[in-house]
Amino acid sequence: MEAETGPLGTTALQLFSQLIPQKVPPTLLLAEGDPVKFLAGFIAAVAADCPLFLGNPNWVDHEWRSAIELIQPDRIWHQGQDFPGKACQNPSDTIPSGIMIPTGGSSGQLRFAIHTWKTLMASVAGFTQYFQLSAVNSCCVLPLFHVSGLMQFLRSLTTGGKFVNFPSYKTIVEQTAFKINPEEFFISLVPTQLNRLLETPESANYLARFQTILLGGAPAWPELLQRAKQYHIRLSLTYGMTETASQIVTLKPADFLAGNQSCGQLLPHAKISIMNPEGEVLAVGKTGIITIEADSLAKGYYPGENLAFTLNRFQSDDLGFIDEGGYLTVVGRHSDKIISGGENIYPAEVEAAILGTGLVEDVCAIAVPDRDWGQVVTAVYVPKGLVESEAIASLLTDTLSPFKRPKYWVQIDRLPRNNRGKISRRIVQEMVLIQLKHQVTP
Repeated sequence: MEAETGPLGTTALQLFSQLIPQKVPPTLLLAEGDPVKFLAGFIAAVAADCPLFLGNPNWVDHEWRSAIELIQPDRIWHQGQDFPGKACQNPSDTIPSGIMIPTGGSSGQLRFAIHTWKTLMASVAGFTQYFQLSAVNSCCVLPLFHVSGLMQFLRSLTTGGKFVNFPSYKTIVEQTAFKINPEEFFISLVPTQLNRLLETPESANYLARFQTILLGGAPAWPELLQRAKQYHIRLSLTYGMTETASQIVTLKPADFLAGNQSCGQLLPHAKISIMNPEGEVLAVGKTGIITIEADSLAKGYYPGENLAFTLNRFQSDDLGFIDEGGYLTVVGRHSDKIISGGENIYPAEVEAAILGTGLVEDVCAIAVPDRDWGQVVTAVYVPKGLVESEAIASLLTDTLSPFKRPKYWVQIDRLPRNNRGKISRRIVQEMVLIQLKHQVTP
C-alpha cells in the first residue's frame, strides 16, 4: 500500500464528515487492519478533535471486551465498519482529550499513553533536525497502531515525504524492489526482524542499500550488530518508547559503522538525566535510572494517576549511563535487577558477557531463589552447536565478578521472544523453575 494523498485524503474527508455534525466530538476507538482506512480514520479523528484511542485490529474476544469496558467508546471503527459503542457509564470528564496510543504495562493490563498533536509533532521536528532532513521517506513494516509505525507515517505526511506500507517484512525485497529506491528511504525494524533478514545474503545486501535502518523496540545482541556491520548496513540504533513518541536518542549510521554500539546521542527535543534512586543526578559514566524530559513526552496514562509524569519529567525503568561524548548506553531494566548476597546484578551485563564468548546464539539471565544468597543468577541459553555450559563458564572469569556468574545453566532450543524481539522473562522464569525444582534451595 502506498499512502498517496489522493485516495487517502478522499477517505479521510468522508470519515471527517461523519464526525463533525455532533456537538460533542465522540470518543473513538480506531482498530482498522486496512492501512488506508486506518490512516484516513486517524486523520479524520484528529481533525475533528475526537478523543482517539488506537487499538489492535487483531485483538481476541476477551481483549476487545476489556478495551470496550475500559474506554467505553461512542464509536468503533473496525473492518471498514462504524459500530456504535456501549452506553457510557463513566462521567464524560474521565475520558482524556488527545491521541491515546497503546503501551504495555508491567501488569500486562491494557494501558494507553496520552499524546497530543503537539507532542507527536515535537517528535517529528526533533527527528528531522537531528538528521538534517527537509522531507522524510518511510518504508513501514511495523504496526500503524503502535507508536513505531504511526510516527513513520507522521514524519512523511508532515514533511511532504513518501510513505509506503507493507504487511510483512519477510518478503521486503520482493515487495519493494520495483516500487522504491531504498537509498532514499528510512525503514524501522526490531531486532528479531533484522536477524531474520540477515539470514539470506539477498535480503541482507538489499537492506544495505537503505538510507538508514532505525533499530529499536528491544535490545540488540552484539552478534547481530556485528553481522549487520559486516554487510555495511547503515544501522541507526535508537532509544525511545511510546511515552516519548518514539526515539529520543539515536545513533547515526556513520557512528555505527565506525564501531559505536551505543544508543547514540540526544535528539534536540529531549533531555536525559542519569539519577540514583534518591533522585540525585549522577556523574558522567555512572550507571543509574534514565530520567527523561522531552517536548514529545506524553501527558500521562489512561487509566492511571500519572504520577510518573510529574513536572513533565518521566522516570523510566531503564538503567544506563552517558559517556563523555554524550552517547547513551542502556544496560538493562531496574525491575529485572537480581540481588544476590546483597550485590546488585543486571541481567544485560551477564548476557553481554555470555554472548561475547561466541559460543551461544542467544541467552537470557534471570534470578532463581536461593536459601543462602536470596537469589542467584541462572543463564538460559541457545548454544552454537554442541557446547557444554562448562566451556562457556570458563570464559567468564575475566569478564564477570564471581557473584555475577551463573550458578545454574539451562540449555534450550529457542528463547521465547515476542514479535518485537523482547524476551518474555516471565515465561523463561516459569520454564526454569520447573526444570530446576530439585536443584534450587528456596
